[in-house]
Amino acid sequence: MKTKAVRLYGKNDLRLEEFDLPDIRNDEILAQIISDSICMSSYKAAVQGSDHKRVPKDVAKNPVIIGHEFCGVILQVGSKWRGQFHPGMKFSIQPALNLKENPYAAPGYSFRYIGGSATHIIIPNEVMEQGCLLEYKGDAYFYGSLSEPMSCIVGAFHANYHTTGGSYVHQMGIKEGGKMAILAGVGPMGLGAVDYAVHTDRKPSLLVVTDIDEARLARAAALYTVDEARRNGIELVYLNTSKAEKPVEALLQLTGGTGYDDVFVFAPVKPVVEQGDQILGRDGCLNFFAGPTHPGFSAELNFYNVHYNSTHLVGTSGGNTDDMIESLRMMAAGEINPASMITHIGGLDSVVETTMNLPKIPGGKKLIYTNISMELTAISDFREKGKGNPVMCRLAEIVEANHNLWCLEAEEYLLQHAKAI
Repeated sequence: MKTKAVRLYGKNDLRLEEFDLPDIRNDEILAQIISDSICMSSYKAAVQGSDHKRVPKDVAKNPVIIGHEFCGVILQVGSKWRGQFHPGMKFSIQPALNLKENPYAAPGYSFRYIGGSATHIIIPNEVMEQGCLLEYKGDAYFYGSLSEPMSCIVGAFHANYHTTGGSYVHQMGIKEGGKMAILAGVGPMGLGAVDYAVHTDRKPSLLVVTDIDEARLARAAALYTVDEARRNGIELVYLNTSKAEKPVEALLQLTGGTGYDDVFVFAPVKPVVEQGDQILGRDGCLNFFAGPTHPGFSAELNFYNVHYNSTHLVGTSGGNTDDMIESLRMMAAGEINPASMITHIGGLDSVVETTMNLPKIPGGKKLIYTNISMELTAISDFREKGKGNPVMCRLAEIVEANHNLWCLEAEEYLLQHAKAI
């Protein structure tokens, strides 16, 4: 079978190509990708090439398919896996395989025939052996694509920990009924964190979300309202720290001076990290969620508080399989709606340009439908683009009726009417 895919050959060398997939072996699965969202991690891999820990050293000779936030449907199952998987099953994949022989190996970085930026892929035996091929029971494929980034958020919440004086036991997870701050928290991943914090079982009593962009804060407040949070037992506050004369004091005042139990930093910016450290309360946990591009990134922390106030620091990079299963379940049940992450839609032929320019493109997640041809388009531009394009016009009508969010109806309409690649 032929596939069309975006492959990485080296530093700044991405190519959209058509090539033959080999016949699957009895321990492999053939699948069609429907949707893939582009992650900043793919940009980092494209820029670093074989210097990236997950990218093979021989990538110039054996290029890999990029993309690791994908959802699709199984077409053919090798004999080894026929009792567990079947054609027609929707799936997503946990890319963190954690293989003993190569702990960095992951779909979207390390394999020749599996990655999200493709029409068709071969899922290798390692994925199934590690329990990383996950059934998705929802309707919209794009939710399956968002399960990987959502699992990173779920994993971060589970990775925080707290202690009790006189005990060396770490109590895992955010402090239930505690005070939480999400700093630089209205980007795509921050919005997902707000959604999860408000709707998961283990909740804070106070949630403060900060940013310096008033428009993005207003959008977040419209999507995840103070009233909705209150109905779930949470006092939600959106704060523009650029308008506060003394941001740290303003943040601490919201806690009554006690500081925060859990602080999540969603931007790799030195002053934001240091601000997070300064607002920690006793036994407060700072989670550095944002992944810096530069390996020398550093910030100052107060080690007096580490010693005497038991403050501590954690960092997570991705979620595990259980986190992804939780994400898939909550989305399928309608408990969370990470559609707010998505701001742009495109086809497979937009992947190379989008990936290489990702840091320069404003907005949130860029969602790709891999079997269509479509330039990357902001959802907010659908109406303007629709003046000369009936498909865009109809898409504008659909999303405008859905609070300007991408949705199942929009996905189904696009897949039915877009130009095939």
